[in-house]
Amino acid sequence: MIDIGLSKMALIGAVALIVIGPEKLPRVARTVGTLLGKAQRYVNDVKSEVNRSMELDELRKMKDTVETAARDVHQSVQTHASDYQSGLDNTLSSYQDSESMSSPSRSYVEPLPPQYRHPGKNWRIKRGAMPQWYKARAGVRTKAQSAAARVARHRPK
Repeated sequence: MIDIGLSKMALIGAVALIVIGPEKLPRVARTVGTLLGKAQRYVNDVKSEVNRSMELDELRKMKDTVETAARDVHQSVQTHASDYQSGLDNTLSSYQDSESMSSPSRSYVEPLPPQYRHPGKNWRIKRGAMPQWYKARAGVRTKAQSAAARVARHRPK
C-alpha cells in the first residue's frame, strides 16, 4: 500500500493550499473525502462478496458430503432391513408349515393394542402460556372479580 507519513501529508496540504486557494480548499477536501469514502465502501463490498462466495462454496461441499453420508446410511439400513425381513419371512413360513402339520384346528388371535387417545389439554394451562401483552390486547381478564365488585367499578359517579 502507499506509505504516506505525516510529513508527506503536510507537504501535500501546503501545495493544495497554494494551488487551490483558501476559499475552495474546504469544498475540495470534502469532495475528496466523500470520494475516498465511496472507494473504501466499494472495496469493502467487493471483499465481503468474495468472502460470501467462498463460504457458499464451502457450504455446498459440506452439503454434498452430508448428503452422500446420509445416502450410505440409508442404503445400509435398507439392506439390513431387507435381510431381516427375508429371514423373518423364512422363519414365519417354516413355523406356519410346522403349525399346520401339527394341529390345524387351533388358531391364535393376538389382542389388538390399545387405540391412541389424545390427552385432553387443560384450558388453564393454555391460558397461562399466553403472553401478558396478548392478553391485554385481546381483552382477556387476568384477575378474577366478583359481580358486585364489577358493578361497583363500572357504576357512574
